[in-house]
Amino acid sequence: MRVFPRLKSLSRAVHEEQEREHDDEEKKKAAEKLYTSLTVWRKSLLMSCNGFTVIDSYGNLVYRVDNYIGRPNEVTLMDASGKSILTMCRRRRLGLLDSWFVYEGEVGNNINNMRTRTRRRSSNLSKSSKTPICCVRKHVNILHGNTNVQAYVYRGASSHSDKRCAAFTIEGSYAHRTCKVLDECGRVVAEIKRKEANAKSVSFGIEIFQLIVHPGFDPAFAMALVLLLDQMFT
Repeated sequence: MRVFPRLKSLSRAVHEEQEREHDDEEKKKAAEKLYTSLTVWRKSLLMSCNGFTVIDSYGNLVYRVDNYIGRPNEVTLMDASGKSILTMCRRRRLGLLDSWFVYEGEVGNNINNMRTRTRRRSSNLSKSSKTPICCVRKHVNILHGNTNVQAYVYRGASSHSDKRCAAFTIEGSYAHRTCKVLDECGRVVAEIKRKEANAKSVSFGIEIFQLIVHPGFDPAFAMALVLLLDQMFT
């Protein structure tokens, strides 16, 4: 008879543990619904064209990139209808690493030659295209530093390269499609992950992968960072 009270207590403890696990699972599912999950295909929908095709969790086309040359100095992220959202422009610097500047909308060709354009032609550009949103630089480990860092993102047209001033840090390995974008406080705001197949015999490789965007971070900007990582590490 003494065994029954202990069994009852043990049963209650097991039941409470199951309830906690169920609540934790429900909270996890609720949190995941707030995330934006995108499938990125490193292929353009156009024939004889390099680029990217991005679809959401419902199979809808969200973003697209179509490049007619292998390594362009200008990459434009478009929405499903072909409207330019963000433009990434490479600015070459003698003796230093190239810098990539991100602009809103479309800024036109030859952004590196903007300084030599006439004042009249420059006035035709939108205000947003004159002022970059951010500057992205590839991290190079020379004898010291964090070898896990891929790139740093600086606000505006920042000319310095002090990692302590970076608005975001990209860590991991783009070559293996395992990256995290961290804000100034070290919080993860976006992730690049390998695409997992339901069937064990199916492998997507590295040409198809996932972009997970955490709540509060712009999915378009996250995709722009993916494009820059691809330019830097492929």
